[in-house]
Amino acid sequence: VSIGNQTITEFVLLGFYVKAELHLLLFIVFTVIYASIILGNMLIIVAVVSSQRLHTPMYFFLANLSFLEILYTSSVVPKMLEGFLQEAAISVAGCLLQFFIFGSLATAECFLLAVMAYDRYLAICYPLRYPLLMGPRWCLGLVVIAWLSGFMVGVVIIALMAQLRFCGHNHIDHFYCDFMPLMSLACSDPSVAQMTTFILSVVCLTVPFGLILTSYGRIVVAVLRVPAGASRRKAFSTCSSHLAVVSTYYGTLMVLYIAPSAVHSQLLMKVFALLYTVITPFFNPVIYTLRNKEVQQAL
Repeated sequence: VSIGNQTITEFVLLGFYVKAELHLLLFIVFTVIYASIILGNMLIIVAVVSSQRLHTPMYFFLANLSFLEILYTSSVVPKMLEGFLQEAAISVAGCLLQFFIFGSLATAECFLLAVMAYDRYLAICYPLRYPLLMGPRWCLGLVVIAWLSGFMVGVVIIALMAQLRFCGHNHIDHFYCDFMPLMSLACSDPSVAQMTTFILSVVCLTVPFGLILTSYGRIVVAVLRVPAGASRRKAFSTCSSHLAVVSTYYGTLMVLYIAPSAVHSQLLMKVFALLYTVITPFFNPVIYTLRNKEVQQAL
């Protein structure tokens, strides 16, 4: 452990403060959840790729989301699992790389969820013009924009973080290399990185979330015009389940990256982080396919 002004070369992730006898139980629980996330999302990708009936914009976006979720959780969960079995040490370069991958994919997911909501809006509100409005090239373009946006945001933030010097104690009070815990360990002035991250967080969270709310608002208006019955109930239940997952994802990210001072407890910060790193990816495959007969048949 480095002290004083000496530059540190590695961090130790403290993870969760729980009794030692609970470590193995938590390791088993989160391993099962992680395996379920990987398996569930892999099944969706296989179903979409192998079934000709699922070669439509909606499932193309869903397969991208599933692939993103696999990468996203894999950037965080394995190190968290290691922390339940032994001291989870990570080099400074490895720590920055972990945050770059996580940050890039989290941003890409924000934009991809907005694209998926926009796709449903066009399909429900303009069913006759939908094939023309959502052509293959436009679909591919939207997905590329989502992935590239995440990558570009990640590059900007990590370039600023890489210029910081870390010294003093090397313990990160979190289960992965997150932005705020890292900034608290910086010896050099982190204000530029903090302000840039704040501005990018506001843009990358509020703009896609605003688009999602607008899309679903218009979907609700369109559904209300349909005579009451099974189709209306199904549309509402599908929309509400999508919105529940999306709101959890965006809500927790907004609290932690736009208004971190609102979270006074480090434990609460870790619980919020668990919501968007583990719980939301766990429910996404279920929510997006549970009421979907086409995916069930393809599987």
